[in-house]
Amino acid sequence: MKTIIYYFTGTGNSLAAAKKIAGALGDCDIVPVASFADTPGPVASGANRVGLVCPVYFSGLPAMAASFAERLDLTAADYVFSVVTHGGGGGAAALRQLDGILREKAGKGLDAGFAVSMPGNYILMYASPAGEKRDQLLDAADTELDRIAGRIGQAERVNLPNSPVARIVRALMYPRFLSHVHENDRKFTVSEACTSCGTCAAVCPAGNIDIVGGRPVWNHRCELCCGCIHLCPAEAIQAGSRTEKRQRYRHPDLEIEDMENQREQRTPERAGAP
Repeated sequence: MKTIIYYFTGTGNSLAAAKKIAGALGDCDIVPVASFADTPGPVASGANRVGLVCPVYFSGLPAMAASFAERLDLTAADYVFSVVTHGGGGGAAALRQLDGILREKAGKGLDAGFAVSMPGNYILMYASPAGEKRDQLLDAADTELDRIAGRIGQAERVNLPNSPVARIVRALMYPRFLSHVHENDRKFTVSEACTSCGTCAAVCPAGNIDIVGGRPVWNHRCELCCGCIHLCPAEAIQAGSRTEKRQRYRHPDLEIEDMENQREQRTPERAGAP
């Protein structure tokens, strides 16, 4: 059975999850959601199994992932699934948001949805876990992803998780997040430590950063993935004094290059292909 997994990622958690699932399934293509951002109209995968893997933001979907879901044409899909990664809960509400979008726009909802705890990286609010705590979270996530891949491989129907608390949090916080998300890059600054390497622009899934005079300039269509802050090799990007002493995070199984150029239209990456 042919599978395609669409992913949205900032610092690698969701991409690493997508790669792990794809490797277990075989005959699976992995395609960045951001590669469709500049192409209007429906997105038809043509695959039998279709999945979306993305992080949870304020108990909801990233804005770009939600917009992408509205465009998905699932006519050919026999099985639709999602895996959301989170650092502090909210997965149940995000999955139900996605299910609602798909049912309304595509006429077909999720056959299965899973939430996986991974190291949180919303550096504007907190520091990412490090050392043994980080490693324990990642080990547990790998075990859970192996289990999830097995269930997806069997096309198992799985009831979506339900959390009244997550629904309340989403109702209170997610609309405010959406109303400010694209403008939140006004908080970002760059220090003299900047080496003009252009990594921030290359990893931004929103194509939100230009390099002008050797320095990044943000164009206010931010997704607030914080990839530019975390992945800057010189740690030159800040969001005020709150981020200056907070450790940066990248999923340890990935290189920065894995997150670059997500907006490029490309031949899908087939898991296990030479």
